[in-house]
Amino acid sequence: MIILTESKEIRLQNVCKRHGNKEILHDISFSAKSGRVTGFLGPNGAGKSSTLRILLGLDRATLGTATFGGKKYSEFLMPLKEVGAVFDGIGGAKSRKVLTHLKMIARSNNISNLRADEMIDFVGLSHRRKAKLGTLSLGEGQRLGLASALLGNPQYLVLDEPANGLDPAGIRGLRDFIRAEADKGKTVLFSSHILAEVEAIADDVVIINEGYIVAQGTLESVRQNLKSLEDVFFSLTGGAEGKSDKLHSL
Repeated sequence: MIILTESKEIRLQNVCKRHGNKEILHDISFSAKSGRVTGFLGPNGAGKSSTLRILLGLDRATLGTATFGGKKYSEFLMPLKEVGAVFDGIGGAKSRKVLTHLKMIARSNNISNLRADEMIDFVGLSHRRKAKLGTLSLGEGQRLGLASALLGNPQYLVLDEPANGLDPAGIRGLRDFIRAEADKGKTVLFSSHILAEVEAIADDVVIINEGYIVAQGTLESVRQNLKSLEDVFFSLTGGAEGKSDKLHSL
């Protein structure tokens, strides 16, 4: 008897998004595989955030599907135990204390308070557990967002600009953490504008520009004969050529 194993991919299939008469995402299709780190790149306004909002159930696609292991985010009863996301800020009242904030999030998904304490220690915010959210620096807010994402020990990690505001030591620690999670078999999708960081850690790369996927594949295949991912990125997104020319250049 053949036993079918559950897919642990993040998959977007033919996703389109319209705002009025304007289409901002055009037939977006790509996947992030388990045990691998997928970097999602694009200039400001390219469609990264719109794509991730649809994936995380914060917006609806006009057409197409976005799933985690074949399920939409909205189909998970306890989503934090399935998907961990660092996206769009902390999302709590400025007067709320850090530990209280994490415990409230944990309670909403039937996760123990002990896990909240563990994650504060893990991301290096032990000394700020009684601090109010409104007093956190940008980097501290990023660390708290990561702690929230990890509360449920999820299979899927979706990280939007996770290194934003971190110092060099924090960026290195984040890079090591992401690699370790993928090595455990987790599925990691992260967006970043720091091309060197993506190049240092990503197994696979997806590049979006003007709402179109203009390149995707392993880091090596996307780079081809160019010296760096930065060369690829600017050759695809920095010129004035049409989209068909950019696609052809691959």
